[in-house]
Amino acid sequence: MFVILVNVGSHFDPARSIFVAPRKGVYSFSFHVVKVYNRQTIQVSLVLNGWPVISAFAGDQDVTREAATNAGLVMMERGDKAYLKLERGNLMGGWKYSTFSGFLVFPL
Repeated sequence: MFVILVNVGSHFDPARSIFVAPRKGVYSFSFHVVKVYNRQTIQVSLVLNGWPVISAFAGDQDVTREAATNAGLVMMERGDKAYLKLERGNLMGGWKYSTFSGFLVFPL
């Protein structure tokens, strides 16, 4: 389970954990995912319309907590979908130690 802090315009669908672009433009996304107490590598990707566009990794075997963090700008058309996907590993405790943010930088 997760908590939504801000969802102006309700373009983030909490039932599917997907952001749907309300208009064409350049969007900024950032994410911070924490793996806790597991001795494996995780890979998390920002996925745009089914295709990973940026990824982050955390894989130090000698720590109990480690973060995979990344951010980037992407072009989106109206109706395009963006979401996070755990590509590798697993998250003990689920997504509760993680953040995902996105906003329109420049409309086109």
